[in-house]
Amino acid sequence: MATPTSTSTPTSNTLRDLSDRLVDIQRPIRVLNAVRWDDEVKAEFFAQGFREQPSVDASYYEREKLSYNPAELRMALRDLGSEAHSRLGGDSPAAQLLGRSCRGYRLALSMIEARGTEAFGRYSAELYGTPHEVFHPGGPTVSDLADSIAMTLDRVEGPEVSTTDADVILSGAEAVVELQRRLDDSMGQGVAEVRLDDGIVADAAAGSDYIKLRADASFTVQNLATLEAHEGWVHIGTTRNGLAQPHATFLGKAAPPVTVTQEGLATVTEILSLRSHPSRLRRLINRVRGIELVLDGANFVELFEYLRVEGLDEEEAWQTAARIFRGSTPTGPPFSKDLAYGKGLALTYIYLRLALREQRPDRIPMLFCGKVDLQAMDLVLALFDEGLVEAPAFVPPPFRDTDALAAQIAFSRFLREVDFDQMIADRASRT
Repeated sequence: MATPTSTSTPTSNTLRDLSDRLVDIQRPIRVLNAVRWDDEVKAEFFAQGFREQPSVDASYYEREKLSYNPAELRMALRDLGSEAHSRLGGDSPAAQLLGRSCRGYRLALSMIEARGTEAFGRYSAELYGTPHEVFHPGGPTVSDLADSIAMTLDRVEGPEVSTTDADVILSGAEAVVELQRRLDDSMGQGVAEVRLDDGIVADAAAGSDYIKLRADASFTVQNLATLEAHEGWVHIGTTRNGLAQPHATFLGKAAPPVTVTQEGLATVTEILSLRSHPSRLRRLINRVRGIELVLDGANFVELFEYLRVEGLDEEEAWQTAARIFRGSTPTGPPFSKDLAYGKGLALTYIYLRLALREQRPDRIPMLFCGKVDLQAMDLVLALFDEGLVEAPAFVPPPFRDTDALAAQIAFSRFLREVDFDQMIADRASRT
């Protein structure tokens, strides 16, 4: 794929104008901040011995005021989408891509407004999907994917024995130094800043050019290798590539529907760079199954107890259950964002396979040109051909050599055809 020359034209200038305005409009929309539960909810739940539902209802979210008016932002997004259609032409890839982003943000605003109500779950499912969603008509579901991974892990998973220093425990402060060193080496000095934070719920969280590590958390070297690939190479890397676009600057911001692609791409990157591990995949499986249980009627306490039976400690069970119920109430419906990891993993791998099958490996690095949506990659590629989107400046190591990637994926396809149960039986019969 030859790199088109980026030049200034009336169309590119219009796209830049609309892109910059979309970046400004979406700036206050922070879905996870709007749906999070505060520390008091957790403290009360633990103090009650995990027997009482968390004290969260619709009035709880009414007290958690937003810094913006959702209705006003929705109108601004609707107007911008219409203007893109008018100025760029309704059939143009640029107008279609901008329109998709505007609709995604509007849907997220509706979901945020519906916090603590039944409608919240409907909007969440529209944005992120459901466990029963199929990858193609008559094909497997997201839930089937989780079951398949779990079955494989059940067969191969044993004691996690490290032959490196992956099991060395680092404090939050020590982890900051080590992760900063790793990112400086792999992405360049000053690209990503690692900092301590005592106000985040998760162990780590990424922004546009930083990764925050929770001050009271501990990390292994293996954890940091995963964070380098997931948060650094993918989340920060695609943000920087998108913001560096000369015309389509809105690709530097992740419209909510892009979450599935972002998390799936990050998970695939972990796996291809050998930075994932069974316990990490188990975590993704628990999230899919948890969402499915809530859809089937489980409440918070029931899900919490299920996760403890599955082997999670109290802290891990709380973290997983709270992720699934945030934005909602302890009786549901669920917040289905965490389906993005498994669903996106499958969709990204399918994209890689199709690109290689169609003899277009050059399409693979374009997944990193910004915050892209796999469902709209044809539009992104069309903009690239028009010179309105540039190739990514930073591509994670596993995707830099598409020939090597093709060989890896081609061999994995062959292995899928091997009946390992039959091979084990044959070997047993010879002994």
